Amino acid sequence: MTDYAIELTGVTKRFGDFTAVKDLTLRVARGEIFGLLGPNGSGKTTTINMVSGLSQPTTGKVSVLGHDMASDSRRMRRSLGSVPQETALYEELSAEANLRFHADLFDVPRNDVENRIKQLLDLVQLQERRRSRVSTFSGGMKRRLALARALLHDPELLYLDEPTLGVDVQSRRALWDYILDLKKQGKTALITTNYLEEANTLCDRIAILDHGQLVVEDTPADLKRKYGDTVIELELDPAPKAELLEELRRVAGVTEVTQADGLVKVTVEGEHAAAGDVVTLVTRSSRLVGINQHQPNLDDVFLSLTGRALRD
Repeated sequence: MTDYAIELTGVTKRFGDFTAVKDLTLRVARGEIFGLLGPNGSGKTTTINMVSGLSQPTTGKVSVLGHDMASDSRRMRRSLGSVPQETALYEELSAEANLRFHADLFDVPRNDVENRIKQLLDLVQLQERRRSRVSTFSGGMKRRLALARALLHDPELLYLDEPTLGVDVQSRRALWDYILDLKKQGKTALITTNYLEEANTLCDRIAILDHGQLVVEDTPADLKRKYGDTVIELELDPAPKAELLEELRRVAGVTEVTQADGLVKVTVEGEHAAAGDVVTLVTRSSRLVGINQHQPNLDDVFLSLTGRALRD
């Protein structure tokens, strides 16, 4: 048995003259929560469609749970659970009826259906609303029901497309807890999200796509360490002279030095450990009254790697 739940090897997908995904190689380990990030038009949805068997690559190979999706996609779909961006629930049916319909589609053994529905409605805290029409549910309740539906046939692999889109803070936190609990059960999850805090909280590793190509792949912590900018704020007495600011700009790794409102702000890129050099330099001519260091977050990394221009 392969150690990977998902393997994409040299995958390219073209639509006529347009290349949506180009020479993409990715591996997602079993039991891992893997984040697929990128701006609009980056190739995320195309990649998900190929992994789920809804689309075939133009060239390259997609394997899921050790099976080639070009030949086994129909059979493999029964090992997959999906929470799409649009929850696609039957609004005029009850929560319970939605789950029963899904159980029939995926041939859940009849002796197990009642138990599975009860367990999952308990899990997503919708047991008391099992007979309520879905049209009366809030956005968060619908996302939770969609997660229960995806888990009903006990899939090995889950695809979660914007799993907390449009839900309130409490529901988002509850959904995060459910997803992290799935990892403890040995499930594998592939997540796309535009909430960078969500990716930082949930994902073991992250891949960032742009223009159909892999930009970077790493853990959230290492991405922040390698690509995020650290900002060091210094309060000095007396205020530094222009000559000192120029010296600071020449320190290795420093990309920007500004002075405003009594503070000197020094921006350091990537892995450079320049804080010590900066402090040593400024204390030669000024007294250090205060210092504060802002560590980078995934938003900083994402914008650094994909740019700030808006995408359609």
